[in-house]
Amino acid sequence: MTTGKSYSYADAGVSIAAGNTFVKAISSLVKATARPGADAEIGGFGAFFDPKAAGFNDPLLVAATDGVGTKLKLAIDTGRHDTVGIDLVAMCVNDLVVQGAEPLFFLDYFATGKLEQGVASAVVAGIAEGCRIAGCALIGGETAEMPGMYGAGDYDLAGFSVGAVERGQQLTGERVAQGDVLLGIASSGFHSNGYSLVRRIVADKGHKLDAPAPFDTSRTLGEALLAPTRIYVKPLLPEIRAGRIKALAHITGGGLLENVPRVLPKGAHARIDTGAWMLPPAFAWLQHEGNIAAGEMARTFNCGIGMVAVVASGDVEATLGALAAAGETAYVIGAIDAGDTGCTVVGDAETWGSREAWEAVHVA
Repeated sequence: MTTGKSYSYADAGVSIAAGNTFVKAISSLVKATARPGADAEIGGFGAFFDPKAAGFNDPLLVAATDGVGTKLKLAIDTGRHDTVGIDLVAMCVNDLVVQGAEPLFFLDYFATGKLEQGVASAVVAGIAEGCRIAGCALIGGETAEMPGMYGAGDYDLAGFSVGAVERGQQLTGERVAQGDVLLGIASSGFHSNGYSLVRRIVADKGHKLDAPAPFDTSRTLGEALLAPTRIYVKPLLPEIRAGRIKALAHITGGGLLENVPRVLPKGAHARIDTGAWMLPPAFAWLQHEGNIAAGEMARTFNCGIGMVAVVASGDVEATLGALAAAGETAYVIGAIDAGDTGCTVVGDAETWGSREAWEAVHVA
């Protein structure tokens, strides 16, 4: 018989009781995301989804996974954890809708060294809110308490979402043609990309996250930088189903320059004129503080455009009107030319911090 200390999981830093308490605490948040096809019950080994109950006849399934990146460090440093869950959902469901898919369900992964109920509950509340905005069910997830893997107070997030589109209605970009028009739909801020550079500039220039934002004194800098990623699902789905949208590009890492070509067929080149919209104050401030070249801005940040839609010239007014009615701000920002598959972003002198007229080119 072995003698000496009797070890428990708690001795290793993992509390099963805390995990069970957390699941009970978030169950009402999860249930609030129920939708046709899913009851949003958690606690089992898996979850079912019924596409027919969701109204689909012959659906193709579309899957996406993503994270929030180092924006999480801002949430941790400011103690504001209630919006990064929205970011997590947005980064996944926006990637689904660009393929014509309606988001159906979402799962999350939350990992930390020590589970803090208040922090974890705030994060999941944001995830549930993101699911509500997108119209998808939060059907499960994993909460991993891993002592020694993370510093005190640190955590990481990953999300996974599945959507569906009726066979033959998926967006592949194959209908895009020369003369089509690019519509840029406004972003809510930096969304969830480029934060390693944002944080580096903030730190190097000595800015305080709890001080008023230089570009918006109604909020602290931390609050302004944590503005959640906009979710474009509900405004875009009717336009997709009406057949007016030929392709969509979610402007994430790689900026305008590298994301638009991802949805273009061979021989199509996007040309974007930055004079079509005003660079939002947050981006102008960051560009000035970091002396960031205009081309670097175009390949790193969304620069005020979170989604780009490709439409036929005859559908521009109808699409702009529908987006405005849905609460979105959209601009005609360019067109499709013949050429190598890629994108050119151009700007006049004195725009985006450049003293001279400039252009940035990416060939896919």
